[in-house]
Amino acid sequence: MSINKKALEFYSTQSINNLDKESILEVLGSDYLSRGPKIQEFEDKLGKLCNNKYSVSLNSATSALQLAYQVNEIQKGDLVWTTPITFVATSNAALHFGANIDFIDIDPETLNICPNLLEAKLKKAKFDSALPDFLTVVHFGGSPCEMETIYDLSIEYGFKIIEDASHALGSSYKNKMIGENNFSLASVFSFHPVKMITTGEGGAILLNSEKDQEKVRSLRSHGIVSTKSLKMNKKPGWYYEQVDLGYNFRMSELQAALGSSQIERLKHFIKKRNTLAKYYKKHLSKLPFKFQKILKGCNSSYHLFTVELTDKNFARDELYKFLKVNKIGCQVHYIPVHLQPYYKRQGFSEGMFQNAENYFRNCLSLPLHQALEETDIQYVCDKLTDFFAKS
Repeated sequence: MSINKKALEFYSTQSINNLDKESILEVLGSDYLSRGPKIQEFEDKLGKLCNNKYSVSLNSATSALQLAYQVNEIQKGDLVWTTPITFVATSNAALHFGANIDFIDIDPETLNICPNLLEAKLKKAKFDSALPDFLTVVHFGGSPCEMETIYDLSIEYGFKIIEDASHALGSSYKNKMIGENNFSLASVFSFHPVKMITTGEGGAILLNSEKDQEKVRSLRSHGIVSTKSLKMNKKPGWYYEQVDLGYNFRMSELQAALGSSQIERLKHFIKKRNTLAKYYKKHLSKLPFKFQKILKGCNSSYHLFTVELTDKNFARDELYKFLKVNKIGCQVHYIPVHLQPYYKRQGFSEGMFQNAENYFRNCLSLPLHQALEETDIQYVCDKLTDFFAKS
């Protein structure tokens, strides 16, 4: 049995082929390294994939989150709710605007925001006159949240929905692509090397109108608009105006070319990840593991394959060490945001979101990416079996 031991050292990693390399070389031989035609090409492909033409590429998903909040008019003192099982950027982006943060505990089965706990917290918040202005959902591991229920609650209680879809490029909810924004004002994607496709570093935002798209395009480049955007035909071609206080959040032509090449293989990547995830579930079914539940009618990108230890005789950290000794890449996703030192200084503490904390104490992400084959997954399963047999 041939094992790709190098690929197994990573819980996730990029998949680069010759076409990807050629796309980079093509840009290096062109007239544009920044702000050229590859940006538009990549945005068009991303929009087509998500059934949403209002796509803007950016230098990171964190930047995309920040602009998702800004274009939807977040104000200092606004209240943003999100999940504690996410990367810190989800909530940090809102804090940069002076917003306040709170969390909704997860459903222990789906690992996403629990709609029932959300509704209960909304009822109490209404009574206390402390309803949120924004709810940022996170499609954890690529598995979509229960968006219809959450949307209905947003109508009843008057909050705005942002989708942190950093894990969910290519995922779908009830035959609707994540990024289509059927239930939200904006969706955000990440193209970090461990994600579904990569641009090295990079991100994107999918919006709901041409007006928002143009606003984000301006904000990503210092808040500047050109004569073309201003429709000032009488002004010379060199003329521009700064209309907002913006940023340099631009993606380069090199990144966009790589993303445009990678997106052509996204369906293959997702199919392979789903196949390997199914293999894991079949061959780990007799071990004391719990798997993330995927909602009926949803397709997951399987950015992550997480397991949760269910036997208290075994410790997650011991399993982590065992896998690392055997050169099998694994990671914990995530330390609950409210347990981070910064957030503890804001008043959060252990015990506030019990489902998230219970999951965190027992979770581990196993290797799952395009460079792996079923023989590699079988090797991981065999090692996991050995761990429980010898412990």
